[in-house]
Amino acid sequence: MGDTVYADETRAIQARDMDFHWDDVPLHYIPGRMVATHVYNCMHLLLPEGEKAMSKALADALPLIEDPRLREEVVGFVGQEATHADNHGGMLERLISLGLDPSPVLDRLDRLISIIMSDAGEERIRHQLLCERLALFSALEHYTAVWGKFFLESEGLGRSGMHPMVLDLLRWHGAEEVEHRSVVFDAFMHVDGGYARRARTGVLGSLALALTGFLTLGYLVAKDPSGPRGVRRWTRAAGEFVRATKDRIIPNTTCFLTEIPVYLRRDFHPSELGGTDLAVRYLAHAPIKRTAA
Repeated sequence: MGDTVYADETRAIQARDMDFHWDDVPLHYIPGRMVATHVYNCMHLLLPEGEKAMSKALADALPLIEDPRLREEVVGFVGQEATHADNHGGMLERLISLGLDPSPVLDRLDRLISIIMSDAGEERIRHQLLCERLALFSALEHYTAVWGKFFLESEGLGRSGMHPMVLDLLRWHGAEEVEHRSVVFDAFMHVDGGYARRARTGVLGSLALALTGFLTLGYLVAKDPSGPRGVRRWTRAAGEFVRATKDRIIPNTTCFLTEIPVYLRRDFHPSELGGTDLAVRYLAHAPIKRTAA
C-alpha cells in the first residue's frame, strides 16, 4: 500500500443540497455561442453516469482504507458526486425536453462504463481491477479539478451571458471538484500507490477523456437544429470553438497535453493545484445554496 499524503488542509468534505430549476433554460443557454453551449452539454451528458461509477469505485475501496481522515473524505466525496450526478441529470432532462436526443451518446457511455466496472475471477483479480479503476478515476479527477478552477476564475465565462442557473451549476460543481480534488488520488495511493499503474492509466485516461469529449461534441453540433448545414456548419463550428477558447468561455483543450506531464511527476499531489480559497468563498455565498445534505 502507498502512503496517504495530506496537504495542510482541514476542511470537511460534505454534500450540499442545491435547489436548481431548469424551466426557463433555453437550448442555447450561452447567447450566440452554439458550440460553447454544447461543450458544456457534453458535461451534462457524460458526468451523471461517470460520477456514479466513480462513487461506486470509492465505495468499494472504503473497506480497504484504514486512515480515519481519508475514510471521512471518501464518504464526503461519494455524497458530493451523487449530488453532482443528480443536478446534471436534471439539466439533461431539460435538454431532452427541448429536443436533444442523447441516446447514442448515453448508449456508448453505458457500454464503456460497463467494461470499466466489470469484475471477474478470484479476489486477487478483483482487487487489481479495483486498483485500475481508482488509478483511472484519479487521473480523470485531475482534469475536473483543473476545469473546476477555470469555472471559478474565468472572467470570460462570467461575461458570456450564460443563463445564471447553468453558470451557478458549473461554479458550484467546480468549487466542489477543487474542494475534493485530492480524495481519489489519496485513496489510490492508500490502496495501491504504484507509479507504473498511475502513469499508464493517466495517459490512457487522458486520451479516452479527450476522445469521448470530442466525439460527443461532434454529435451535438451535428444534431443542433440551428445554423447552416454541410461543410459550412463545421467551418463555422471550428471558428466558434477557437473564439470561445480565446475569450475564455470554455477551457483550452491544450490542457490534455499540458496536464499530462504535471500528473505524471513522481512527486505530484493534487493539492498543489491550488484554488481552495476560491472554492471556499464561492461555496459560502453560492446563490442557489440550500443546506448541507
